[in-house]
Amino acid sequence: MFLRTFGGSLAVAAVGLAAGLLYGGGKGLALAAILAVLEISLSFDNAVVNATVLVRMSPYWQKLFLTVGVAIAVFGMRLLFPLLIVGITAKLNPVQAVQLALDKGDPDKHGTYGYLLHQAHPAIAAFGGMFLLMIFLDFVFEEREIAWLHWIERPLARIGKLDQLSVVIALGTLAAAAYPLGETADTAQVDRISTVLVAGVLGLGTYLLVSSIDTFFEEEEDDDAEFEQTLSKKQALHVVGKQAFFLFLYLEVLDASFSFDGVIGAFAITSDPIIIAIGLGIGAMFIRSLTVYLVRKRTLSEYVYLEHGAMWAIGALAVILLITIEYEVPELVTGFIGVGFIGAALASSIARNRRERAGAEDTEPEPAAAGV
Repeated sequence: MFLRTFGGSLAVAAVGLAAGLLYGGGKGLALAAILAVLEISLSFDNAVVNATVLVRMSPYWQKLFLTVGVAIAVFGMRLLFPLLIVGITAKLNPVQAVQLALDKGDPDKHGTYGYLLHQAHPAIAAFGGMFLLMIFLDFVFEEREIAWLHWIERPLARIGKLDQLSVVIALGTLAAAAYPLGETADTAQVDRISTVLVAGVLGLGTYLLVSSIDTFFEEEEDDDAEFEQTLSKKQALHVVGKQAFFLFLYLEVLDASFSFDGVIGAFAITSDPIIIAIGLGIGAMFIRSLTVYLVRKRTLSEYVYLEHGAMWAIGALAVILLITIEYEVPELVTGFIGVGFIGAALASSIARNRRERAGAEDTEPEPAAAGV
């Protein structure tokens, strides 16, 4: 089970580290390894959240997540996305953007690849922060049979009955993040506010669009009686067809939102985009394998509070991303908060399982005494 799930990740790690060695020597190998370890350790909550979505998908779509999804995560998010952002920000064509990236340069120096990517961070943080915030709000505002933090999740579920409350709160949060107190309204500040607002609204719109399409196809397929009759019991447990495709897209956008801060934060370690792509790509592959492992081991059904912990980690990450529009937040802070929520949820799940087992043993009838 372990080798079948993580074998591909181990192979990618070996190839990636070898590429880092050939490209940058011992220093390239070390930096790639450091980035891979950081990506894995700081993205564990990403794996748990992804697993809550992937569990609804069939083995075929799970396999796509490990193949096509990895290509999107590694080459798309870790390599092409930063080039695209820099190209748009600096009004460069693709060739010029690649040349600028290969020139590396100090991220604190004006005009370098790392500097331009950091300059684009407010828009990236606004988009990703709003997308993740909507996921969190829609989760906590929904009534659930099982609650983890009863003292806050139950009241939130009650007020969540107000229509479109999550959208109202998300827009209010975006406005607060875009308009920091005490700033002078110069031209640069007005441009920054406009960029943040547009990016945030696009993030909100992307979430609403993808979730609406998923709901539409779910209802459409549920109403198709002939479709239902052709499904086997195993298939009925998973979404299929168009709904599975859009759920896959949703999963990719979700994964990308988790990746934004990691890609930009990697420049604190090295400004070489090739090493960043290698290191973060190795980490992304292991996170994907871990996601599939959690699904196949049915970890989420055994430890019922893990999903809750992951969603609170999403909420924390969303708030942190919006804070980073104006202020610096160390990557380790983000990672520790996420791991803290996951760890607390896991501990609570283990304690709950022990209580249930103890209760079951207490209610078992005592065996009748043997007759004489």
